[in-house]
This record gives sequence, C-alpha cells and structure tokens, in this order.
Amino acid sequence: MTLKTITRTLYLSAALVITGHAVTAAETIKIGVLNDQSGVFADNGGVGSVAAARLAAEDFGGELLGQKIEVITADHQNKPDIASATARKWFDTESVDMIADGAASSAGFAILEVARQKNKIFVISGPGSSDFTGKSCSPISFHFNYDTYALSKLTAEAITKAGGNTWYFVTADYAFGHALQRDATKFIEAAGGKVVGSAAHPLGSTDMASFLLQAQGSKAKVVGLATSGADVQTAIKQAGEFGIVEGGQQLAGLLVFITDVNALGLKATQGLEVTTSFYWDLNDQTRAWAKRYFAATGGKVASMVQAGVYSGVHHYLAAVKAAGTKDPTVVAQKMHEMKVNDMYNKDVTVRPDGRVLHTMYLMQVKKPDESKYKYDFYKVITTSPGEQAFRPMSEGNCPLVKG
Repeated sequence: MTLKTITRTLYLSAALVITGHAVTAAETIKIGVLNDQSGVFADNGGVGSVAAARLAAEDFGGELLGQKIEVITADHQNKPDIASATARKWFDTESVDMIADGAASSAGFAILEVARQKNKIFVISGPGSSDFTGKSCSPISFHFNYDTYALSKLTAEAITKAGGNTWYFVTADYAFGHALQRDATKFIEAAGGKVVGSAAHPLGSTDMASFLLQAQGSKAKVVGLATSGADVQTAIKQAGEFGIVEGGQQLAGLLVFITDVNALGLKATQGLEVTTSFYWDLNDQTRAWAKRYFAATGGKVASMVQAGVYSGVHHYLAAVKAAGTKDPTVVAQKMHEMKVNDMYNKDVTVRPDGRVLHTMYLMQVKKPDESKYKYDFYKVITTSPGEQAFRPMSEGNCPLVKG
C-alpha cells in the first residue's frame, strides 16, 4: 500500500468517526403533542398543552443524556384517521419518542393503537374514557389526571346522594361521552337514583336546543351533561336561555374545565360542582407553576389537561434520566416503578394498568362576589385520594393484570 493510499484511508476513517459523532450529538429526545388545536378542545388542550410540555422540558435544562429535548406538535382535528396517520408518520419517519395529550377519546384510541404497534410511549391527558386503563390498557400507555370513572364517582354520586335522584343525560356521541354516561349511571343507580332518558349530540354541536328541550320535558331532577369542551359551553349557555335551572332542574356538568368557566363567566356557572385533578390556586407550588404557565401563554389559565401534559412529560423525562436511555421498553418500566413527583403530585403511584392515581377534587364554582382576583373561581368541597377516586384495578378488565 502506498503512502498516498494509507493517508487517504486514515483521512476517510477519521471523517467517518467525526461524522458519526456529529450524528450522535444531533440526536434529540423528541416529544410530540398531538391534540385538537382548532376545534372544541382547543381551549382546554391545544397550544396550551404544547406550552406545558415545553415547561417540563425546561425543568431538565432542555436536554438529557447529552441530547436536546425537542417538542413538536400537530392538530388531528379530533379525527381518528388523522390522529392515526400522524402518529404513524411521527414514529416511522420523524423519530418521535413519545406522544402526549390525545384530546378526544376516539382520537386517543387511534393513537394508542399505533403506539402499541410501534412500542412507543403514549402519555394520555385529554382523552377521558376509563377504558384506557380497562380493556384497552397497554404497557406503554399512561393515563394522567382524570377519567370518566373518577368524574362520575365524585360528581354524579354526590349530586344523587344530595337528592338529585332522577337524571336525563345530554351526551356527546363518541367514545368519551358514552363512557361517561355509562360510568355515571353506575354511581347514580348505586346511590338509589335512576336515569330516565338520554339524547346523544354530535361532536361540535352549535345548537343544543332539541337535546335540552327533551331533557326539560323529561322532568328529571338533574340534567347531566356528559360532554365537554366547547360543547359543554354551548349546552350551559342554552340551558340558561331555556330557563332549565330557573324551572327547578339542576344542571350537572360532569366534565367542566376551568377554561370553560373562564369562557362562560361566573354569573353563568356559579354554583356548578365540578371534578378536577388540578387547580392552579391550590398551594404555593401550583401558584408558582401557574406563574410560569401564564408567562408562556400570555396570561391564560391552565386546565387539568394542560397540567396533566406537563406532569406526564415531566415523569417521562425523569424516567429517561433515571434509566440512562430512551429505549421505550426500559423507560416505560421505569415510569411504572417511579412515583410521580411534580408541582401538584407528591409520591403518586402509577398502577400496572397505567392509571396514575392523582388526588381528585370536587369543587364548587364561586359566585361573582366571592371571586377576589383573576381566575379565583373554585372552592374545594371534597378531596379524594386517587386510591378512592379511581376504579379498582380488579374491576377494570385490563388484560395486563388479569389473574
């Protein structure tokens, strides 16, 4: 071999080594926030969830294991086919390591199926169906903050026991709404009440008149709104126009976010009992985090979905750090082993079915004259530890924990 050939070989070898290091240094831990950014859940999730995920990345200095933490986002418009296609593209061609949020349960189940096929982690925050930790449970999915079981247990049970023993449901006609009505019915009947009827409305309904008139005509003591986002706002507004509460019926919003209360105002929502896993004004830690969130979003208040995205992404990154790898199987195992600790969770357990056992709160919306400062909306009625609020694992039919 001539000197020229040897020199050329050494040069190429060095170039390959340098190039290899460059590729490694450029690798990222990529988090995808996939949700509704233009429809009925844009206010309680949307770009606010993206901001929350980025706050979690900031907590780790923007990088882990020598790799930059990158947050990307897309709007699936609450369409399962778009959600599925986007998740597949992210995992197959864009090197996304995990997906957070999910928004509508129907879209969430589509994301979950792709994540299961690709063995990638899915942190569920927006979707509420309790089936995510039931028949559809997965070793790589984690359900943060609320679900339909906890919402039903705290809200429907409390109202029924207080005398609201006949119900008529106005229900969103997709996975979340049906799961919420199903779970609420269980607690209503267990408390001695009964459901006298229901009407299902399409997602994104701008006119709830026919459904509310049916509820009014039923003479049920309680009109249960098994819906959420802009739809629940529309229902509450139009219920006011029809004089449902003035006529002697009680309005029960089974999933009302603080963003809904803010949009509708205290005059329209005062007295409503709502269930939540997060309220920005709970303590010094939540207030300090809310200050960061306000700064990141131009002064908006965080819903429990957005706080749940923060919590889920923070827990994922803590597990990556502890595991020393972003291998999804290893990280998922570490996420199960580790307690969830952040600005509103202290040593919270993750069950084998993926349920994160957040403390849940039954809140009452304040009257306008009770609110003393911006977003001073709630007072705590009941605090329920996660072990009591969520469905027992033995009742969930999760295939991972059978036997």
